[in-house]
Amino acid sequence: MVALAGVAMVALSGCSVDPQTTLAPQSGFADKIQFLLKLTFFMGAGVFVVVEGVLVYVLVRYRRRRGRENEMPVQVHGNNRLEITWTIIPTILLAVIAFFTTQTIFATEAPAPANAMKVTVIGHQWWWEFQYPTLGITTADEVHMPVNKTVSFTLESADVMHSFWLPRLGGKRDVIPNHQNSLWWTPNTIGVTPGQCGQYCGTSHANMRLLGVVQSQADFNTWVAAQKAPPVAPAAGTLAAAGLATFKSEPCIGCHTIQGVSSGTIGPNLTHLASRSIIAGGILKNNPHDLAAWLHNPPGEKPGSIMPNLHLTNQQITDLVAYLTTLK
Repeated sequence: MVALAGVAMVALSGCSVDPQTTLAPQSGFADKIQFLLKLTFFMGAGVFVVVEGVLVYVLVRYRRRRGRENEMPVQVHGNNRLEITWTIIPTILLAVIAFFTTQTIFATEAPAPANAMKVTVIGHQWWWEFQYPTLGITTADEVHMPVNKTVSFTLESADVMHSFWLPRLGGKRDVIPNHQNSLWWTPNTIGVTPGQCGQYCGTSHANMRLLGVVQSQADFNTWVAAQKAPPVAPAAGTLAAAGLATFKSEPCIGCHTIQGVSSGTIGPNLTHLASRSIIAGGILKNNPHDLAAWLHNPPGEKPGSIMPNLHLTNQQITDLVAYLTTLK
């Protein structure tokens, strides 16, 4: 019972509402990887069943029987036909796997189609920046894509090596300092899928998360239009106006960009912060409570955070939250 309970605990530890699984592909790229996985798994399972079946048969058929303990079985030096057979069959199986593996490698490493939507991915310790150069948009931690539209990613790092990975959409690809990598896929399912940095990159590596948001073309166009629009200035005398004043008077202005307000590039672009569902590299929900907790003590929420504890007063945090939640 203890052993069964242990197995159950291990199995349940892998369960979550939105598992980062490669077993539910949502792009042509992921479909190719899934096909290879199924091919090798079922071939391996077939070999296992045949080999273990023969082993069980031999154990039963040629077991020592009562009253015949001293009898020696027939000694067989070898069987050329059998040995040739069990050499040829694995060779054929490995050749099939090699063929489809090579085909998949060439397909997933090929250049992206010329009409693909371009997105530049920049890995930071520990958050993701997404730039849409042809659309004039910069955002963080959530990459938006239209369904059935090929997206071509250019991968760069601002500091150390990272690895861009949205398991349901495609294979992970290294993000290397002073080097550009590329990756592309065509998402085929509308929805939100979680992702993760797949390369150890420091203290908060496990806290470097992201979301892939696949939308209909109409919803994506609406999102693009909203991201291009300038932020609305808060009305005078409101908490949001006080928050804007606090933002301008604190070091925030040197680290973050808000269109028409500041042009910092150390931290995420906040121009449309309130349109995102996550903050702090994906470890917190984008709501007033979590935003206040983040502003109160960033390193306390995320070990190693480059954003320091500014020792803001409760009133300053209240004002900043009021302002930042207007940036839609």
